[in-house]
Amino acid sequence: MSMQCPSGPPSAAGGRRPGPSQPGPRLILASRSPRRAELLRRMGFIFDVMEPDIEENVPERGDPRTLVSALSAGKAEAVLNAVRDGWIVGADTVVVLDGAILEKPASPGHAAEMLSRLSGRTHEVFTGFTLIQALSGRRCSDTERTAVTFRSLDKWEIDDYVSSGAPMDKAGAYGIQDRSGLFVDRIEGCFYNVVGFPLTRFYEALKREAPPDVLRKLMSGRDRGRKDPAA
Repeated sequence: MSMQCPSGPPSAAGGRRPGPSQPGPRLILASRSPRRAELLRRMGFIFDVMEPDIEENVPERGDPRTLVSALSAGKAEAVLNAVRDGWIVGADTVVVLDGAILEKPASPGHAAEMLSRLSGRTHEVFTGFTLIQALSGRRCSDTERTAVTFRSLDKWEIDDYVSSGAPMDKAGAYGIQDRSGLFVDRIEGCFYNVVGFPLTRFYEALKREAPPDVLRKLMSGRDRGRKDPAA
């Protein structure tokens, strides 16, 4: 899907709360998701976190690209008035099976039911993000789609995973970065999109919007040569 970058009216270090004044370029993540913050942090982005005060109404059916685009824009716009300058990014992810949108489960039983439906099937994961330059109001939005195929799951595997509590804050009741990654037979598309944020597509959008010197500063938290102890 082509990126949309219309002009408009003025619309942490890895995870800091924003202070009253911070010099230089800023990236603000308008999200409650610890997974999105962790992905940005791993790529070396310096950013602040501002949790949007917004109610997410997710219909059971509808065009998923339109939905995640609208939800991501709503999150970015919800913090816009609190930001004098900088780039704000909002994002939202949904899981789609047979045209039905699977959001976060409402209960452990609901999580188990979702996983049973995904078992042995191919579903789609859509993430939309909206990037707003607070001072100029310029904005870009884009979406990413990944197809994910689950192997057939035994009931005890579903029950064990649900009992861990891990599915409860995740669209589709699973997180590919945790032990439910063992449920996945294959994916087609961006892995990070399934985690909740399409890093390369976002970077390309920011690269188009921010001059190279500004982009370098926004990514100045990246590790220059030190081996990742988790590798």
